[in-house]
Amino acid sequence: MFSKKTKYAINALVYIAKKQDQQPTSVREISETQHIPLKFLEAILTELKNARILNSKKGKYGGYSLNGAPEEINMAKITRLFDGAIGLLPCVTHDFYEKCEECIDEETCGIRQVAMEIRNETVERLKSASLADIILREQKLKE
Repeated sequence: MFSKKTKYAINALVYIAKKQDQQPTSVREISETQHIPLKFLEAILTELKNARILNSKKGKYGGYSLNGAPEEINMAKITRLFDGAIGLLPCVTHDFYEKCEECIDEETCGIRQVAMEIRNETVERLKSASLADIILREQKLKE
């Protein structure tokens, strides 16, 4: 399940992506239109900027813009940034691997194999879901 922070980050990124031609987008505008608490949003956008997913511009006409095309920013990257590992068990995660304490043999562990299949499918789905894909899906649902 996505944390509230991840969900807010995705909502903010989709909103910014939709307004690409009107960049940069102010934090206050995102907060008000997406119903995200301002202070929480500021922290999220700072993390996205530090991860080089967003650019920021200070000043009266400042705000945030995407650092790349919407097709290049996927949900796997955002999920890992805010929620960490994508996996049901620590022994199946890519960047956060840990051996399970009770495991005798990872190679023959049936539980690990099932968890690995679920992880692999989940990661592939998240990688294929870009901001552009989310926007396209929303447009199709409105038609």
